[in-house]
Amino acid sequence: MCLVSNAGVLIVEGKYQNKNLFVQNGFGGSGIGYCAFQVRVNGQVTTDEVNSTAFEVDLMAFKLQMGDKVVIEIEHKEGCQPRILNPDALKPSPTYEITSISITTDGLLKWKAKNEGGALPYVVEQYKWNKWVYAGEVPGVGTPEENSYSFRVNAHSGENKYRLKQIGSGYNPRLSMNVSYSSLMEKPNYQVTQDGKEIRFSTETAYEVYDYYGSVVKKGYEKSIDLENLKRGKYFLCYDNAVTEIEKKK
Repeated sequence: MCLVSNAGVLIVEGKYQNKNLFVQNGFGGSGIGYCAFQVRVNGQVTTDEVNSTAFEVDLMAFKLQMGDKVVIEIEHKEGCQPRILNPDALKPSPTYEITSISITTDGLLKWKAKNEGGALPYVVEQYKWNKWVYAGEVPGVGTPEENSYSFRVNAHSGENKYRLKQIGSGYNPRLSMNVSYSSLMEKPNYQVTQDGKEIRFSTETAYEVYDYYGSVVKKGYEKSIDLENLKRGKYFLCYDNAVTEIEKKK
């Protein structure tokens, strides 16, 4: 939601989320009468009773659909300004419903969704290394009708599992069901070079290296990892769909 205050007009913009707006309305700058005196929604004057210390902007009266653009103009006297009590009311919330989701054997994740409450990104997550890992994202259209999406994923050996996630301001994440497929690619091998300065994989792979405090010290998608700038000690190496412990001795 966007708030802009211009010479006597507080402008609030956002998308309709099946919620009304609540406004705290103090006295005018002169101390006579209330600060706000008229409200318009998408150019239409409302019938809301604004002559009180707080009032409700009844958006339901305008027959809006979920996700419709809303521009609210609150006219007020000089020297004062009303305050929006629920500023998240017009921010998109994760309301999508998945109507279909699938993944092809060459790693194309496809889905259709409806009832999107706003243009929130779909975050694609992959389950590996005993956790859900960020794989990428696709911008959401943000409209109620059914929309189609696709995303090319990077597979690892064995079973690959994916899901979608949307996060709205002030809301818990909304998760899709999981979808999976089995890859026939060979699991890469690795070895630490004799001088301890490098890890070499048999093929390119996604990897993360953690220290014993759980901090990521290396991350990428390559065929080797340079260890030269790491301190001596033990680390956790996550690669392909495996987690193992390594030690830098030199």
